[in-house]
Amino acid sequence: MLEDEVQVNNLVYNQLRDLIQTQQRVLATIRETMITKERELIPKEQYEEVVNDLENERLQHAKTQALLNQESEKLQFALGEIDILTNQMQREKKSFEKVLASIKNKALKESTKNDKLKSKCNEMESTVQKHEDILIKKENQIKQLHNQLAKHKTTLKLQMTDVEIQRKQEAYIAEALQKKQRTAGHWTSGSSSYDTAV
Repeated sequence: MLEDEVQVNNLVYNQLRDLIQTQQRVLATIRETMITKERELIPKEQYEEVVNDLENERLQHAKTQALLNQESEKLQFALGEIDILTNQMQREKKSFEKVLASIKNKALKESTKNDKLKSKCNEMESTVQKHEDILIKKENQIKQLHNQLAKHKTTLKLQMTDVEIQRKQEAYIAEALQKKQRTAGHWTSGSSSYDTAV
């Protein structure tokens, strides 16, 4: 908005300057004409007309000069405001660049910190994975030991069953032998009594 006003003021200033220069050229021409006419002894009416034209041109020139001075003051004021705004923008730009540099520096530090944390997390994940692999191996070993223990228990139960059967068989055989011996002794005792009676 201010720049547009300055451009308009510049345009008005240039136009007024051109107008003054034109008026000055007209005045110079009129002077030369007057001098020439004076030399040629022009009539009084024509001379007064030329003098009136000259006075009118002088009046218009004075008005134009006053307007030019006003526009020049406006232009100088606008240029001063532009300088103030430019300096303010420069200060704000420097402040912004300083804040931006601080933010970039902080972001770089945070990024470096995050990279270190990420690297540390990766190392911890690798360590955890190694421990998990070890645990899996040990669990497999424990499962194998449980399976072997179960097989041993089954084998032991079978062996104990066989021993129990063998023990019972031996007890049965021993009892049968005892019965047989008792029966044989009974028969032997009865045979001796019979022989004595005869």
